[in-house]
Amino acid sequence: MTTRDLLRGLPVLAHEMPPFDPADAPDAPVPLFACWLAAAIDAGVDEPHAMTVSTVDADGAPDARVLILKDLDDEGWHFATTATSAKGRQLAGNPRIALSFHWREQGRQVRVRGTARTADPEVSRQDFLARPEGSRIATLPGRQSAVLTDRAELDRELAEVRTRLAADPGLVAEAHQVYSVTPATVEFWQADRERRHVRLRYRRAGDGWARELLWP
Repeated sequence: MTTRDLLRGLPVLAHEMPPFDPADAPDAPVPLFACWLAAAIDAGVDEPHAMTVSTVDADGAPDARVLILKDLDDEGWHFATTATSAKGRQLAGNPRIALSFHWREQGRQVRVRGTARTADPEVSRQDFLARPEGSRIATLPGRQSAVLTDRAELDRELAEVRTRLAADPGLVAEAHQVYSVTPATVEFWQADRERRHVRLRYRRAGDGWARELLWP
């Protein structure tokens, strides 16, 4: 069997999915996203706060990776990373960004397109201190995305950082940065077994939002 045949034989949208009537959707996207996220959590979706973060590099080439949503409020979607990492440098050069959520078990996707801005340094500091110890140890070297020539070097660095953190539990990585994504458009996609998918897009319109149904 070829890879093509193997892929074509896999089931798609074969499970039960929740209904979605866009006529009942709120006037703004954040409340609807919060509702869908809560439904995903209640349904036991694995890591429902995981999202694909897409940026653009200096050559205009897209880049993507999976991160964890840290917060959601009226200002937008929040995540954290190292400012000196590839994505941090890309956002410094071009703050336009896209976030993608996929809750496979519910046949739902959410696409957020907008602009990222850096949070207040104290917000970033508090976020870092709230992270698990292992995450703080991995972040403190500040060398994310740099070339690693020897795994032993990584082990030595992390051991040194662990010792430093034990001596100073309040140690914070200088490059740790929280970003807030202000959305320009937010699209909610609900799958349908008959491919009559429901797509509702919120588009920024002045101080409010325009709502548009899209063809599947």
